[in-house]
Amino acid sequence: MPDSMLSAAEQQAIEWLIRQRDPDFSDWDGFTDWLSAAPSHAEVYDALASLDRDLDDLKAPARPAQPLMRDPALPQPRRQLRRRAWIAGAAVAALAIITLPSLGLFDGVKQIETAAGEQRTIQLADGSTIALNGSSSLEIDEARPRFARLDQGEAMFTIVHQASAPFVVEAGPSKIVDLGTAFNVVRRADTTSVAVSEGVVVYNPDHHNVRMTAGEALEARDGEQALAKRPVDVANVGGWRSGLLVYNGTPLAIVAEDLRRTAGVDIRVAPEAADFSFRGALVIDKDRSRTVADLATLSGTRAERRGEGWMLTR
Repeated sequence: MPDSMLSAAEQQAIEWLIRQRDPDFSDWDGFTDWLSAAPSHAEVYDALASLDRDLDDLKAPARPAQPLMRDPALPQPRRQLRRRAWIAGAAVAALAIITLPSLGLFDGVKQIETAAGEQRTIQLADGSTIALNGSSSLEIDEARPRFARLDQGEAMFTIVHQASAPFVVEAGPSKIVDLGTAFNVVRRADTTSVAVSEGVVVYNPDHHNVRMTAGEALEARDGEQALAKRPVDVANVGGWRSGLLVYNGTPLAIVAEDLRRTAGVDIRVAPEAADFSFRGALVIDKDRSRTVADLATLSGTRAERRGEGWMLTR
């Protein structure tokens, strides 16, 4: 098709597809930024990537089914094709997220809970919003309009700043004080994680007093005294809302937990693989089995079907 017949988005999508064929391609952050720049980008890319895969399938000879396991002996181009496959699902990722109607004012204490794979958005009276991920429990109180407690799970807070009344989030023994910002909080069994995408927060002002700005994150185990901040890409903070999970050296067991919460996928990790360090990005595909296959391929594990769920093994 002549270039003159292609839209700008189609030409850009083709350029991304060509670049991603290079085994040394690494500009995934730039690609993610391009996808999120306009809704049409994901739709155009997904259509062209699907066509690209269909053409590859037509050219490829039939092969017997292989286990969902990454084989280091495979040629690099084939591994790269798998990598393209998960990112191509970005266009349909939004369909996997269910956002229920926002909650308005309420009487007294309100406990809001979500099931695995369910997301809700809470609209507060001051214009602030809280996006609640799956398998999460949040408490808000009419008597304390600038307060929320995350008992478990994950939430993205986008807070309207009020200098005279900072917004406070409690998660386990942790306290996060907002100074006008957007930040993501995860509460696991004995650990609280915080990542800031804009503005400033203070973590445990009465104890640790760690000031965090946009592009910074920390993870604190209950009772831990010394805390270390780490850099984080602001574009990926709260990425679960658009069906994108990005990791840089995260234990595979944590990745599986996030996938259960965000996508409602029953996935477990065998003990011998639980400490595998995972680096990469996962798109929550409409076809959950594809997302599981992507995780297995990218982590060097095998996904075995167990009843209604999966088990990742060596």
